[in-house]
Amino acid sequence: MQAAVVFMARQNRYREMEKRWVQHNYTDRETVNTLASELNIDKCLAQILAQRGISSFEEARHFFRPQLLQLHDPFLMKGMEQAIDRINRAIAAKEGILIYGDYDVDGTTAVTLAYHFFSQFSTNIAYYIPDRHVEGYGISTQSIDYAAQNGYSLIIALDCGIRAVEKIDYANSLGIDFIICDHHLPGDDIPKAIAVLDPKQVDCPYPFKELSGCGIGFKLAQAYAQFHDLPSSCYEQYLDLCMVSIAADIVPIIDENRILAYHGLIKLNSDPSMGLKALMQIAGKTEHYSITDVVFLLAPRINAAGRMGHASDAVKMLLSEELLFADEQSSFINLQNTERKSFDQNITLEALAIIENNEVLINRKTTVVFQQHWNKGVIGIVASRLTEKYYRPTIVLTESNGKYTGSARSVAGYDLYEALVSCSDLLVQFGGHKYAAGLTIHPENLESFANRFEKVVSESIDPALLIPEINIDTALHLTQIDGKFYRVLSQMGPFGPLNMTPIFMSNNVNLVGYPKIVGTNHLKFSVKQQNSAIFDAIGFNLGEYEILLKQNRPFSICYTLEENNWKDKKSLQLNIKGIKIEE
Repeated sequence: MQAAVVFMARQNRYREMEKRWVQHNYTDRETVNTLASELNIDKCLAQILAQRGISSFEEARHFFRPQLLQLHDPFLMKGMEQAIDRINRAIAAKEGILIYGDYDVDGTTAVTLAYHFFSQFSTNIAYYIPDRHVEGYGISTQSIDYAAQNGYSLIIALDCGIRAVEKIDYANSLGIDFIICDHHLPGDDIPKAIAVLDPKQVDCPYPFKELSGCGIGFKLAQAYAQFHDLPSSCYEQYLDLCMVSIAADIVPIIDENRILAYHGLIKLNSDPSMGLKALMQIAGKTEHYSITDVVFLLAPRINAAGRMGHASDAVKMLLSEELLFADEQSSFINLQNTERKSFDQNITLEALAIIENNEVLINRKTTVVFQQHWNKGVIGIVASRLTEKYYRPTIVLTESNGKYTGSARSVAGYDLYEALVSCSDLLVQFGGHKYAAGLTIHPENLESFANRFEKVVSESIDPALLIPEINIDTALHLTQIDGKFYRVLSQMGPFGPLNMTPIFMSNNVNLVGYPKIVGTNHLKFSVKQQNSAIFDAIGFNLGEYEILLKQNRPFSICYTLEENNWKDKKSLQLNIKGIKIEE
């Protein structure tokens, strides 16, 4: 009887875990066949290239071997000439320059880059990171007052500022000039700064719109170097910082971002800056970094400084040029990250309990939760975890300076930012993009906002978007997988948004041996498919499928292909994303 209950519970859990398998329907076989022939690669790999917009040998060559010479001219960006002119005048007159940036990974890497670069040409320069808990996101009045009191007449703001219309007006009234280097969506009004660098401005002719905030800073340094006929090495030394920002800020890894990420990874793995090198050591991995490694090992530690203390600690580490100081700073930040994990876990459990114990909340198409005591620094992480759990647009709020402030996260395909626009009359302020945003609200408006947000999302979201989907690039027979296949596949990286790690589907595969659960709830097993080799497979958090596989029926799998290193032995492994038992 008990076994039957367990079986039924697992069956129910299995149904809950069902995801939509969406396979690309690519029909241009001529392009696929041509690429496969000219590149001498498997047709499945050629199809993946074609699906990603690559249709010729020359395009494939640039894709597989991105060159820094392919970077766009920075002076194509609206406002760049004015920005360089103002910086030139400030340096010549020995004016005080303040480098200002956000407290997340993108902001701190951008500040590090700009401060270190312009310190080569100015001695009257400093940096300023706002306190997340006191000043909040963006340009703060406190920072402008600080600049006025300390003689900084030029502020270069990175990864923020595009919506700071009133703050820039205030700075102008004090005789302080701003150069804004941002990559977020502008509002209806553009701040009256000396120069505004943001490719997302509707009248900006810059050909690539998806740079990170640090990427905008990189282009500013590139423009300054070009204007003064300086060697490219004076800004290319920051490629590792730029790559870290691209990985952490989840911007599309295409066009310039692909070039910067590709060469940034090379630099990180061969000649990282002292601060990043120390952080890699404290993270327990010192070589062969991928974008995924940066996202899960380096970015959380850099972010922890701003979440648990002050983000200037991260900048100090990233600016380190002495090994001992770099080690000390990275150790301190690592401790902050450990503390962050504890806060994150506890708040997530509290939030889950609030939802599970409220029938109204659990049946909604949105999640809006609030607790006054939650740590402001980790609510963005909690919002991401709740989105993964319930798969619906989610907002997590806490109290800060008499208002409620929060982080919002969306699901694939749904524009969260536009939903917030529809609720803007109930918000003090908000900003962000399609999938992530920050917001502030007066306490008395919380209930009205939660109800409006639910109404807006319910009326505008396609119900299918509330079911997680797995985007499958192509069907693959396991006999096609060999060393050459994996080597070519690996060269399609670095992977990330709009160039995700390819997901394959194989039908009618058979279990070899017995499945077993390892770790907390991970499923480890082996499979083969009609004359193929036997492949080891791992399905993270897929332990509920163990009993289904034991029925010993053919099944379908979707997976990514990876190299498993165990005791100096390398083998190809299937990282399982989904399982469907054949009917």
